Amino acid sequence: MSLIVQKFGGTSVADAEKIRAAARKAIRAQQQGHGVVVVVSAMGKNTDRLLELARDVNEKPPARELDMLVSTGEQVSVALVAMAIDALGSKAVSLTGGQMGIRTDSTYTKARIQSINTERIERWLNEGYIVIAAGFQGIDEDLNITTLGRGGSDTTAVALAAVLGASACEIYTDVDGVYTTDPRALPEARRVEVISYDEMLELASLGAGVMHSRSIEFAKKFGVPIHVRSSFSDIEGTMIVAEPESETSPVSGATLTRDEARVTVHGVPDVPGTSLEIFSGIAARKISIDMIVQNVGRHGRADISFSVPTSELSATLEAVREAAERIGAERVTYDQDVAKVSVVGLGMAKQTGVAHQMFRALADADVNIQMITTSEIKISALVARDAAQTALRTVHRVFNLESTPSDAKSWEQIRAERSERADVETLVTRLREDALEELTLTGIAMVDHQALLTLRGVPDQPGIAADIFDAIGNAGIFVDMIVQGIDAENGRTSISLTFPQDELPRCLEVAAQLKQQYGLEDFHGTEEIAKLTVSGIGLRSHTSVGTGMFRALAEAGINVQMINTSELQVNAVVDGKQAQKGLVALEAAFAEALR
Repeated sequence: MSLIVQKFGGTSVADAEKIRAAARKAIRAQQQGHGVVVVVSAMGKNTDRLLELARDVNEKPPARELDMLVSTGEQVSVALVAMAIDALGSKAVSLTGGQMGIRTDSTYTKARIQSINTERIERWLNEGYIVIAAGFQGIDEDLNITTLGRGGSDTTAVALAAVLGASACEIYTDVDGVYTTDPRALPEARRVEVISYDEMLELASLGAGVMHSRSIEFAKKFGVPIHVRSSFSDIEGTMIVAEPESETSPVSGATLTRDEARVTVHGVPDVPGTSLEIFSGIAARKISIDMIVQNVGRHGRADISFSVPTSELSATLEAVREAAERIGAERVTYDQDVAKVSVVGLGMAKQTGVAHQMFRALADADVNIQMITTSEIKISALVARDAAQTALRTVHRVFNLESTPSDAKSWEQIRAERSERADVETLVTRLREDALEELTLTGIAMVDHQALLTLRGVPDQPGIAADIFDAIGNAGIFVDMIVQGIDAENGRTSISLTFPQDELPRCLEVAAQLKQQYGLEDFHGTEEIAKLTVSGIGLRSHTSVGTGMFRALAEAGINVQMINTSELQVNAVVDGKQAQKGLVALEAAFAEALR
């Protein structure tokens, strides 16, 4: 008997009629011959009401008691859904996270799943019951109730699908699939039929609200197909699988994160270990950071900027100010009036000019870029919040995201191609009983024979980044990493980029022309650098990866010259003469996670 896991979000069980509709979908799946597990969120805004009640009685409620309180929302939902199924003539049983055997660590409000004992669920399924599972919750080794954090019910659903060997995990929500961007922000957004795990991981971490990144991490690790569907219509929705919709389109989606803040640590001593000091305190607070920009230092000092959710700014500043004092940094500044616009696509890893196309479009729309970071499949730009909507519409339009690519594949086509070759490869072939949500690394690599160019004192105005990359592109230079940060001394920007070593002479010629044309303060080329990369699944949500990388390099006496991050990689640029030593240090530091 095949098994299907269905997940219904809060809007899908917000009232009695919607609960009955969810019950009918579960019964229909069972009548089609499937075993059915239904994961349910709290009704409507019930969790928000419980949190508000908690803060009415205690401004800083203990995390343990907060989990005890908010977990009751899902208990209400599962009982009501089971009652509705019973009223419709089928058998159902409701189970809490603890009753299902979902064991987590003890990080209240942000717990990670360690193991799931499926024995009880399988027994009920074998007896013909539909199992109604409470999402968002589990218990730790001392039987304390824990919750999984934002998007926790998605995580529960995909985790159950993984351990039960389900053929699919259906996510029922108030939208009818994954779109090229939020259709509430841009009506021209297009629903995609298929999107890859890697693309969805980046989009989810950048604020796409359809799915939470931790649930996509599970799906990618264990090869679980996710079917995102509407609770209120029969539209087919979107399949999230290993393969992309298009092999030729460079960009598959765009996102806008409005609630973003930028933090800059100015005048950081440019010596080994400073990045570790700054980010270890943030990681200890389980704060997920993005857009880390460490530009090349001068006069023995460097600046490090990064973005965090506005809700995490206070805790971040507390951690960063403590670290800045320890290492002797000059000062810490922040800006809450920013937003982040990003484009994501597997295709950009194989095509040049994507970053330049994005920068030119933003320049033509008179949108100024404050920070830039790039990865193999993502480009993010920090802009003023009042320019955010214009920036999103601009990048969506320039990459023609409203139109279906000519080579777009349906899920049926992908399945047919799979049947002609070996089954799609999953990164984890067996489930460890004690480490379901452990860190999963896919590799540690070194790219050497690289060079670095830093342009300092770049005028902070629209169009400059586009003009710079016009000139570099016209010179035929292939650029790898790009970072743009704030210059501490005069409020201008600095831009650093890496490229093959033999292209440095041409880059220096272009830099000299740019200095004269735009009044840059200066530029500097470094002939021998290397990029060290740690790759894996959900590296930003596993906040220990960055600090572990910085610690290993610091202990080896290696200074980090540049940093950039994505959901799939953490990259550090180091002196090329020390790269092999750094690679060995990283392989030793992450040996356990690579097994």
